[in-house]
Amino acid sequence: MHYLTIARDGAAEIEEKRSRFLCTLARVEDEADARAVVERLRKQHWDARHTCSAFRVGPPPQPVERSNDDGEPAGTAGAPMLEVLRGAGVSDTVAVVTRWFGGTLLGAGGLVRAYSDAVRTALAQVGTVRRELVREYSIEVPYDASGRLETDLRSSGVAVLDTTYGAAVTLRIGAPPAEEKRLEALLAELTAGASVLVPGADQWVDRP
Repeated sequence: MHYLTIARDGAAEIEEKRSRFLCTLARVEDEADARAVVERLRKQHWDARHTCSAFRVGPPPQPVERSNDDGEPAGTAGAPMLEVLRGAGVSDTVAVVTRWFGGTLLGAGGLVRAYSDAVRTALAQVGTVRRELVREYSIEVPYDASGRLETDLRSSGVAVLDTTYGAAVTLRIGAPPAEEKRLEALLAELTAGASVLVPGADQWVDRP
């Protein structure tokens, strides 16, 4: 199981008939995080006319989704912003568009286009990364074998999450739960059966 999220936090600005639309994108873990980002930007840009927002949090098939027009005509800001996030397939992301009014009314269609374009522009700047559900495993190996094993695992597409040095070297790796048998066979081949795969908890991790 997998989905996309933004590769990094970032912002982009567009202008429409002298109105400025600044879209800020941030990675968030839950709804409270998303709302905190919105409030922070509302206070930071206190001089703006509107602070509209949309966010998606959590894995498919049913991420938590919310949007807010913040005083713009209903359906002209938050909903189009949310639709852009859906179309891009990204979650764990909040989009906040701060608008400084330029003196010219844009109409419903113009607002929808401007808010949508602001989010699209910001998404293009920050890029996306794949989030994948993996099971965490640990492997103990001797010091003299750890470097080669880590390289071989990475080249085989296995995510090496962490390396701990003690009496031996412990590698913490991640792979989709369905691949446990393949991983056991790969480890047996790479270590000639000298290392044992110890399964742990499932978690979501970023993959290139």
